[in-house]
Amino acid sequence: MTSETPTSGEDLFTCQDCGECCQGFGGTYVSQENIKDIALYLDLPLDHVQETYCRPSGKKLVIAQKADGYCVFWDKHCTIHPVKPRMCKAWPFINNILLAPGNWALMATACPGIKPDVPESVLLACVRRELARIDTHNAGVPQPPVTSQSPGKQSS
Repeated sequence: MTSETPTSGEDLFTCQDCGECCQGFGGTYVSQENIKDIALYLDLPLDHVQETYCRPSGKKLVIAQKADGYCVFWDKHCTIHPVKPRMCKAWPFINNILLAPGNWALMATACPGIKPDVPESVLLACVRRELARIDTHNAGVPQPPVTSQSPGKQSS
């Protein structure tokens, strides 16, 4: 792979569905829009989702973690996958890589799906493309109708 080689996110990362990215590491920030989407998806009241599944972190909210350190929505797979927050959708193509590309190799030590030895220019171009793709895909895209039989529905 050279810096001239077109590289997609799939060339640098293949999710192994291991849940390693769903363990702590500072938490996943959620917006009120994220909380609303999760509430609709789970067919639960907005205030219940915020009080039960979110925790304060400074002046923002993060998704709560279970005692084992995993996200409350991790149960051998992401139970809110269609409406998960941007940070989760972007993984491992996170903004931090643009600021500190060396973090890619560190993340690869915990995530078996990350290909570790990527030239920095290729990595940065790919991260920018993937983040732009995620942002474009999510801009103004309506969510599918939610029913009470939603596969992500959890019991309280």
